[in-house]
Amino acid sequence: MTAWWRDAAIYQVYVRSFADGNGDGVGDLIGVRDRLPYLADLGVDAIWLTPFYTSPMADFGYDVADYRDVDPLFGSLADAKSLIDEAHDHGLRVIVDVVPNHTSSAHPWFQQALRGERRDRYVFRDRPNDWESIFGGPAWTQVEDGQWYLHLFDPSQPDLDWNSEEVRGEFLSILRFWLDLGVDGFRVDVAHGMVKPDGLPDIGRGNQARMVGREPVPFFDNDGVHEIHRAWRAVLDSYPGERIGVAEAWAPTPERLARYVRPDELHQAFNFHYLFAPWDAAELRTVIDSSLATAGSVGAPTTWVLSNHDVKRHVTRYGSLARARAAALLTLALPGSAYVYNGEELGLPEVLDLPAELCQDPQRLRDPDSGRDGCRVPMPWTRDGGWSDPWLPIPGSWAGLSVEAQRGVRGSTLELYRQALRLRKGIEGELVWRDSPDGTLVFSRGDLVCAVNLTATAVDFGVGGELLIASDVPGAADSAAWWKVK
Repeated sequence: MTAWWRDAAIYQVYVRSFADGNGDGVGDLIGVRDRLPYLADLGVDAIWLTPFYTSPMADFGYDVADYRDVDPLFGSLADAKSLIDEAHDHGLRVIVDVVPNHTSSAHPWFQQALRGERRDRYVFRDRPNDWESIFGGPAWTQVEDGQWYLHLFDPSQPDLDWNSEEVRGEFLSILRFWLDLGVDGFRVDVAHGMVKPDGLPDIGRGNQARMVGREPVPFFDNDGVHEIHRAWRAVLDSYPGERIGVAEAWAPTPERLARYVRPDELHQAFNFHYLFAPWDAAELRTVIDSSLATAGSVGAPTTWVLSNHDVKRHVTRYGSLARARAAALLTLALPGSAYVYNGEELGLPEVLDLPAELCQDPQRLRDPDSGRDGCRVPMPWTRDGGWSDPWLPIPGSWAGLSVEAQRGVRGSTLELYRQALRLRKGIEGELVWRDSPDGTLVFSRGDLVCAVNLTATAVDFGVGGELLIASDVPGAADSAAWWKVK
């Protein structure tokens, strides 16, 4: 029997923006629990919850102060347990975030370090090097006694020193805590970042954040991270039910990325090379082939991701809803595991006109245009939004994109996703490319043929058989369709 995670459709729940269960304008675990029937009906296999742990929320929960408790903003530990159990009752597995590269500056360990005690758990130095924060500015902050601590992200997110055996042991304990509570796996935040090179060498140039994922940088993707992931895999394998680890890993090449999913390491890694591929048939085919080949070289499934909480929504990136709908059918037909970001199934665009005073993303320090608030606007459940004073305003123009407006409406993007996710469960076989006109992609998997027109001109694919689903008239500009052929 195929391991569930090898071809799972996994739905990312950005907790604070998904559903509000207590009416305070911020999404929470009760809200997620209330919407489990919606997620089960959508046809996904698992949900991934963004951090809900105790946190000052300087980076929306990716600054954790207590890894074993729930922030009151999101509920309680009892709410988390109820959500996990009820998700299982609906046939949904639950993946939670774990944030091992850094803690919050409010974490008891760092508060102790600020008092001059036990600084070995963090990266303190007498002099800083030239590393820059991913969020902008220097990656070092000086404390009162003159030493400096490293923070590759916000100053409120001090980097842990993974040379410390205490740090390593603490996170193995954290994993067991949540596995004992019933979670089915972990999405590992900054899985490429925990280990820093000896001597912390200077880089010698600026704009370092723009190098990440494109070329080697000394503070990411060091070989020592793989020892950590092997230790984590041993813990996951010690539990029943195929619990998994998913790497958020930025690597300069697909070959480097494949190292994170070797048989004794994590199970999946996000495929950012696919996410950032342009709307171009040749480039997409190259990325698809490379992704399948490199993941396959270590026996791992490929993952396919179009949007998440850190990038502009793909309706906006691609330039139209038509392209986004076609991209969805392309993505869901590919072999491997597919991720769906909440609201993607509604065809939500990026919100580009949020008032500056409402934007809270610390990444905006680097570049106001790089802020991630626009992809985190709350889900519109009803035509009027369905939220009481949401933490970010829901555009009035989203009324027609709401769940209420699309549910049961033939041809809507929500129904397109529901149908595709249902059909996807029956797709088997390896990808085989077929000849097709320039600017198009056509491939088969078993008795399924997927044809995507990425041009502005209609084409005749000449595919016989039963039409299963189409994002538009088959062969139309910027469209995709699936057929069942004999």
